[in-house]
Amino acid sequence: MEYKYIEPSIYNYQVWVDETEPKILHSKLQTILEASGYTILNQIAHNFPIQGYTCLWLLAESHLAVHTFPESNRSYIELSGCNKEMNRSFVALFQEEFVIIERQEDEKV
Repeated sequence: MEYKYIEPSIYNYQVWVDETEPKILHSKLQTILEASGYTILNQIAHNFPIQGYTCLWLLAESHLAVHTFPESNRSYIELSGCNKEMNRSFVALFQEEFVIIERQEDEKV
C-alpha cells in the first residue's frame, strides 16, 4: 500500500435531531456513511439500562458519534472527518433524513 499525504484538516458537523430510537438512528446513519463514501473500520454501541443510547463509528477518515437523550426527545450527532467532499455528501444526505432541532455554533463544513 502506498502512503498518501493528506493536509491536516478536520471538517466537523454537530447537530441535534428529534429522533431517539436506536435502531432508526443506527440504520440511517450507517446507510448515510456508506453512501457518502466513508470507510467504516469498526462500530460500537451501548444501550443504557434505563434509557439512552451511544454509538460510535470508527472511520478511516475519522469518526461519527451519536448520543440520545430520550427524556428530552433529542439526540446529538457529531461527524468529524478529514475529507471535505465526504463530509459535504454526509451533511446533504443527513438533512434529507432527519429533522434538525439545532446546529452547533462552531460547525465547519
